[in-house]
Amino acid sequence: MAMRFRSTPLSGVQVIDLDIHDDARGCFARLYCEDAFAGAGFEFRPRQINLSGNTRALTLRGLHYQAAPHGESKVVQCLRGRIFDVAVDLRPQSPTHRQWFGIELAPALRRMLVISEGFAHGFITLEDDSDVLYLMGRAYEPSAQCGVRWDDPAFAIAWPAQPQVMSPRDESFSDYQP
Repeated sequence: MAMRFRSTPLSGVQVIDLDIHDDARGCFARLYCEDAFAGAGFEFRPRQINLSGNTRALTLRGLHYQAAPHGESKVVQCLRGRIFDVAVDLRPQSPTHRQWFGIELAPALRRMLVISEGFAHGFITLEDDSDVLYLMGRAYEPSAQCGVRWDDPAFAIAWPAQPQVMSPRDESFSDYQP
């Protein structure tokens, strides 16, 4: 079972294409291997695992990040439904500062997204009943929670649809201030 890491235009964000073995019993896939991550340049060890259940299509979560020194790396996978997942580079010294990468995730697509520290993250559900699994590289620190507006013109994210459901917290985020 292999995990194939694929580069994106943003250093620090990669797509993992899963090698899934299907047979009469169902399927089997490796979702995490520390050696495979290290071989792809990610020193990543899950410290926390989260599940986001979303009942309605066009639910938007994000854009979230943790302030230094509590930055989070994460691996994101859609277990049920479909989402459009986005990472935004907030690293001030990065050549891709303020640029974003988005990709559709769904069980049938058999892929995950790896996001390093220094990125904001968010997604919009494209179907009802979409469940999203997060492997987190650091435990959540409530005092370090931050966010930026999902439609901040500094990022110009091409979301596939207008959100219909958001938390009051996510709606209240302001534009990015480096």
